[in-house]
Parts: sequence; structure tokens; C-alpha cells
Amino acid sequence: MASIQLDSPAFGNHDEIPARYAHTGENISPPLRWSGLPESATELILLCEDPDAPSTTFLHWLVTGIDPASNGVSEGQIPRGGQEWPNGFGEPGWGGPQPPPGDPAHRFVFHLYALGQPIQLPDQPSAYDVHRHVDEAAVASGTTVGLFQR
Repeated sequence: MASIQLDSPAFGNHDEIPARYAHTGENISPPLRWSGLPESATELILLCEDPDAPSTTFLHWLVTGIDPASNGVSEGQIPRGGQEWPNGFGEPGWGGPQPPPGDPAHRFVFHLYALGQPIQLPDQPSAYDVHRHVDEAAVASGTTVGLFQR
């Protein structure tokens, strides 16, 4: 699978996510930028998950239908052409980090997938559902990780 370069001007890979993006802060989505998309991409999917959540991988952001001609998203915005889905808090769109107080830093993994064909997700997809469906259709992917603790 081809590789997409994905990063954020707000934090470095494996660096701390600023508190303004946290669920207990301003709860706005961080800016992201990407490059290296294959020409065969018909749509992009953006997923942010916390694999360190206490019970199951927690979904913080899911956006489908992103225009493959785009190269990023500004802070607090929806990627061009994107449709936001409910997050693990039951809210539409971005749900910022909110690990339990006192936990070691949690990893917030941002994945960007370039799809070569559309996929069908369930009405209330989990991070697991997204991975299961995307694995068959992805032609490229990129990842960046932010850390956060309270």
C-alpha cells in the first residue's frame, strides 16, 4: 500500500496535543495537512482514535467523502467534501481528547486513507468497523500520532 504524508502544524508526531483541542478545552479539531495521494484515489477517509482508552478503542473523529484533490484541513473545519459521523461521545464531528485524569498519556492516532472505491459503513460505526471496511478499499494511508493526558 502506498504511503501518504500526514502531519499537523499544531503538534509534531508523538508530541503533545495542545489543550485547546481537548474535549475539556475549546474542543476544536486540529489542523492537518497531507500529501502524496495516489491518482487512483476516489475519496479520502479521516479517522482519529484512542487505542489506549480503558474499555475499547475510542473514536474521536470520523470524516468520509473527503475530496482527494484536497491537501489538508484548517483548525475547526470539516475537510472539503467531507461528512462527519458521530464520535464516541455521541456527538457529531470532532470529540477532543479526554483520557481519565491520572492516566499516562494516551495516543491519539490520526489515520488518513485514500480509497480506490466507495465503502458502506454502518449507521453508528466504531473504529473497528472503519478499519474492517477500509482495509479492503484503501490504496494508500498515512498516520500521525498526538499525545494527551490530564
